[in-house]
Amino acid sequence: MTPTDITRAINDLLFTPGLGLEEAIDRHFTADYRQRTNGVWSDRASFAQHMTRLRSLIRSGHIEVHDELRDGLRYADRHTVTLGHHDGHTSRTEVYLFAHLAPDGRFRCVEETTLLVTGRTDDQNLGLIT
Repeated sequence: MTPTDITRAINDLLFTPGLGLEEAIDRHFTADYRQRTNGVWSDRASFAQHMTRLRSLIRSGHIEVHDELRDGLRYADRHTVTLGHHDGHTSRTEVYLFAHLAPDGRFRCVEETTLLVTGRTDDQNLGLIT
């Protein structure tokens, strides 16, 4: 299996119409996946619920990776996600991400810090793996 990266993961999770959420999550995240965003931990089930909510709020978007490093099973990047919301507004979030990959190349654990660059105050709570 080709090791995942944030671009493939976000594109499958949010920007690939017709791809089921469970299939997208299975492609890029292990069964024991955990994530900490801005100090708050969640497990894979909570992550899936969050992605379901995000899919219902956004109509389009893209990711831009500014820096990306890989060292064995460690992965880090700095990226910006731009989201077009169904209500017509746009938000941009910058993310600093550090991850551990499983031997099969999927994300096992992600720790990230996010910064809302543009958007509404309530967009701050959208914290992605983005």
